[in-house]
Amino acid sequence: MSKVAFITGATSGFGRAAARKFASQGWSVVITGRREERLQALSDELAERSPVHYQVLDVRNNEEVVQMVQSLPETFKNITCLVNNAGLALAPQPSQTVDINDWHTMIDTNITGLVNVTHALLPTLIETGSGASIINVGSIAGQWPYPGSHVYGASKAFVKQFSYNLRCDLQGTGVRVTDLAPGIAETEFTLVRTKGDQAASDALYEGTRALAAEDIAETMFYLATLPPHINVNRMEVMPTDQAWSPFAIHREN
Repeated sequence: MSKVAFITGATSGFGRAAARKFASQGWSVVITGRREERLQALSDELAERSPVHYQVLDVRNNEEVVQMVQSLPETFKNITCLVNNAGLALAPQPSQTVDINDWHTMIDTNITGLVNVTHALLPTLIETGSGASIINVGSIAGQWPYPGSHVYGASKAFVKQFSYNLRCDLQGTGVRVTDLAPGIAETEFTLVRTKGDQAASDALYEGTRALAAEDIAETMFYLATLPPHINVNRMEVMPTDQAWSPFAIHREN
């Protein structure tokens, strides 16, 4: 029986690339997301290589999450790796100008959704035991603040600390937990954040080489296939072209 990866947010970006990577290596994959047409297309693509099960899922809805996990087909029940990828950034404007609904959406997706899926799958992962992995997709924003990051960065700081605390609780079960924190990556991330502003997205990546979704998928697979006695607590991955800036200092004219 092949290993099974459960991947949230599989309709684009890191999640879709992860599904392709795990399937290409013979893993069975469970893919979820909110856009059914994309899930169907990805499922059709992956089915040529490996067993795949897809289901439309809003991770913010705990009842929906629990029902899906409980109703997984028998051949997909034994989860070896959970990739908690569903998440988003909104409102890159200063906090004082942001619509509160955008803050709530980020909290509900990046925090509530992540804990819903994790809680529902913990019994399965513990039963799998040695070699099982939880890969939580965080961000460098969870460690390094910048203007306009406000609730997004705070939500990713939650991902980091939640991952560390899970490690403490899961000690002795064989289940590994990693906070995978990417830097700038050329996906639909900025389009979503700017609500479809293609020019803003193009400007962000112009003249530099950002990470690709496939780079992060390769990293996920590496983490999931390390020898069972190795746990990477946190992995921060930036493109070579990205580094830190000096502190900002306000000066009176």
